[in-house]
Amino acid sequence: MSVIDWQPTATMATLRERARLLAEVRGFFAARGVLEVETPVLGHGGSTDLHLASLSAAATTPAGRERLWLQTSPEFPMKRLLAAGSGPIFQLARCFRDGEVGRRHNLEFTMLEWYRPGMSLEGLIEETAELVRCVLGRESGDTPGPLRHRRYRELFREYLAIDPFRVALPELRGLAEERGGLAMNDASRDDCLDLLISLEIEPHLGRGAIDVVVDYPASQAALARRHRDPEDGEWVASRFELYLEGLELANGYDELTDGEEQAARFAEDNAARRAAGLPEVTVDRRLLAALEHGMPEGSGVALGIDRLIQLALGKESVAEVMAFATPRC
Repeated sequence: MSVIDWQPTATMATLRERARLLAEVRGFFAARGVLEVETPVLGHGGSTDLHLASLSAAATTPAGRERLWLQTSPEFPMKRLLAAGSGPIFQLARCFRDGEVGRRHNLEFTMLEWYRPGMSLEGLIEETAELVRCVLGRESGDTPGPLRHRRYRELFREYLAIDPFRVALPELRGLAEERGGLAMNDASRDDCLDLLISLEIEPHLGRGAIDVVVDYPASQAALARRHRDPEDGEWVASRFELYLEGLELANGYDELTDGEEQAARFAEDNAARRAAGLPEVTVDRRLLAALEHGMPEGSGVALGIDRLIQLALGKESVAEVMAFATPRC
């Protein structure tokens, strides 16, 4: 162990600035009448998302020895609050994702998540951009530039000259293998698209503007509703991702409120996990019960607050804005 391993990864001056920016976030929501909430870090259900690696812990509860899941996002318990009548809510939550350590990632991180019952996805996009400008300390309309909508399909046409919805899978695999330098013979369509967008498209986004990507493939809807692509009627996901300076900051949904549909998606996720040789994740039955009870329609978004603070303070990595990043935890 190095003699400096006990020291924080952020300077004290940076931690003071972090505290100031978190106060700005709380003030932003207080001014809009959005309630701050706290929900458990541990839960009986976890994220079934094929691309997320959940952490779990064995714990002694009133029911005996149980396996509990560390949250990858506070989404499920926050939706239970919405179903119970909370109204608009936000949370600065500690979240955990196994294996995610790097310049833009940390195994343990802070997620800003908020939900707006009755608000359209477009309204939430506007509010998310306002928050980003607030944290960056810039007036709306100034740098980082205007809010710009970019369609997922058009981005692939512009930067890779393919239609991601129509290109044949063998051709897509070949392109992903060529650009990524990885064997993609057995890769799924979504895996190929994720690789290509991360390598070839994301670095260009959010340059001179706040870019919002919309109309993702329906297979990438996760916990979002779906709608028809205005171009040809193809089903697409009612979600957005917000980018600034080549960095993905936020992921928002027109929230799915159908409990039966959500249960089917969880089952599909776990089937995909089994097929990929990944462990299944326990489905959150209480979330499904809340959806069956009735969750109000509306939109929600998750924003990586460490990344946003990194940008605001001009740092090279999220470790520089955390007291103790994973290698020194």
